[in-house]
Amino acid sequence: MPTSAASVGVARAKGVWRRLGAGLVTGAADDDPSGVATYSQVGTQLGYGMLWTTVATVPLMIGIQTICAHIARVTGMGLTANLARILPRGLVSGLVALLVVNNVVNLAADIGAMGDALAMLTGGHPRYLALLCAAVSLLLEMFIPFRHYAPILKVLTMSLLAYVLTACVVGIPWRDLRSS
Repeated sequence: MPTSAASVGVARAKGVWRRLGAGLVTGAADDDPSGVATYSQVGTQLGYGMLWTTVATVPLMIGIQTICAHIARVTGMGLTANLARILPRGLVSGLVALLVVNNVVNLAADIGAMGDALAMLTGGHPRYLALLCAAVSLLLEMFIPFRHYAPILKVLTMSLLAYVLTACVVGIPWRDLRSS
């Protein structure tokens, strides 16, 4: 029985969707409320003037991610364990402490922004809604097995298409990109 082009396309799309996983979710995780706020502020202050940095930074970010993945695959250890093998323990501990502080502050900003966003939608108190968001996130991570939770996160990354749709709807003056 011959297969139609549509069924082949659907099968191919399912295959691509199946292969998208941790990388997609990790990439989407950086699109957090504090990051979006930073990008928005820089955009309003500098316009398109800093857009050129994308040409330099994206390949560098891809390179760093690739190097870290290869190091982990070859050694079977994460970046911190590999650093601990060649650097003084105190230096590695200090770097890890800085990373923990950075992550805690960033997470607090993100949870606060989630509470503020919910407050705009519901009229509730932002602090209580932030605590609710933190509790729900924590409970989901603790009580839903990873094999069930990961597909949920993967589907939620599709919300990032809202950026593309917004760019299509708001009427960006594309010709002005060249003159900035």
